[in-house]
Amino acid sequence: MIQKIDHIGIAVKDLEKDTKFYRNVLGLSFEGYEDLPDRGIRIAVFNINDVRLELIQSLSPDSAIATFIERRGEGLHHIALGVDDAAEMLTGLVRNGVRAIDPEPRKGAGGSRVAFLDPRDTGHVLIEIYEKGRDGHKRK
Repeated sequence: MIQKIDHIGIAVKDLEKDTKFYRNVLGLSFEGYEDLPDRGIRIAVFNINDVRLELIQSLSPDSAIATFIERRGEGLHHIALGVDDAAEMLTGLVRNGVRAIDPEPRKGAGGSRVAFLDPRDTGHVLIEIYEKGRDGHKRK
């Protein structure tokens, strides 16, 4: 079952510059950075009334974020829906004809389990199914 919008991901080229804007100009609560080297990304996380905003920068030219920015430019990348059980949610969606980018949930930020849905089936919006990890949303 979908519990809430967990976070919104925004693809950026310059994480430091954009972090300063969201923290210093908008005054959002900055939680910290997290590197995900296996996915080739670094994220900056902000909290707005229990919904997180993640700025995502590529650490390698062949990451999914680098490809996204090359094709579409910086901006909204995905919306993450918080669920109790990512595997169960993904199975139900696939059973109902939704195509999944990830055949099964994989490790995400903060020890989470995530799976992305094919935007061709979601109104052209990349949707992430997000199951919070045991360590919550801890950042460095």
